[in-house]
Amino acid sequence: VFDEHNAEAELQRSMYITDRVQPRRSVGALYSFIQWRRLRLFERWALRSADGVSVVSQADRNHLQALAPGSDPVVIPNCIDVQAYQSLRSTAAVKGQCDLLFVGKMDYRPNVDAVLWFAQEIWPQIRLVYPELRWAIVGKQPHRRLQKLAHEPGITVTGPVPQIEPFLANASVYVMPFRMGSGTRLKLIEALAAGIATVSTHVGAEGFPLIAGEHILLEDEPERFAEAVLCLLADDDKRRRLEVAGRTFAEQYDWRRVVPKFNELYGRLGLT
Repeated sequence: VFDEHNAEAELQRSMYITDRVQPRRSVGALYSFIQWRRLRLFERWALRSADGVSVVSQADRNHLQALAPGSDPVVIPNCIDVQAYQSLRSTAAVKGQCDLLFVGKMDYRPNVDAVLWFAQEIWPQIRLVYPELRWAIVGKQPHRRLQKLAHEPGITVTGPVPQIEPFLANASVYVMPFRMGSGTRLKLIEALAAGIATVSTHVGAEGFPLIAGEHILLEDEPERFAEAVLCLLADDDKRRRLEVAGRTFAEQYDWRRVVPKFNELYGRLGLT
């Protein structure tokens, strides 16, 4: 069984497209271009060699089927213990804060790009309206390009933390400003399950059948992304509606619902 956590060739392609227009990232763009071409060959071979293939989203299934026509990957989404997240805010949240939160391994290129783009293009617009706002960037191994953000007013770069739960409990808005990636991002389901109103790009939310305006706010342009965050900070009712709808949406990604899908795949292959 070939379990494809990301459509890796597509991941490198998206990195290449994002970095090639920025001269300072030419080395990264070249690396991703080479890896994109190599991984296309590997994934095509793996798809044709495996008895069964699982992917985490319909979008990844489409990417892989384009690489190897006739392949038939099974969509089995990423999952978490939803119940463990759903009690966080009801028991520990500090009301009235307007904190923003981003969580991830902070030397991973899509995460680094997302945070830098937000810091340079979106954060200044939000700070003009809420000069006392705090933004926490939570995750281990912050890249050197991110460490300087810790000196900016209102920004905290935590590095590794013993527990992420206090941040999830107290944040008002979760931001997902991704411009590159594939697969699906567990951090999004964690935020929704915890009941945090979320603003994302379409890339950040790719792979999940989310409805913009109902479960999440989706914006790709810096000005509109900033406006969406400001809207949630100013409108308590809208923020609460997203919190409730997001928690309900996340329930389908509880591991208790998802893991049996692997048993079904193995059963069809005679592996159980």
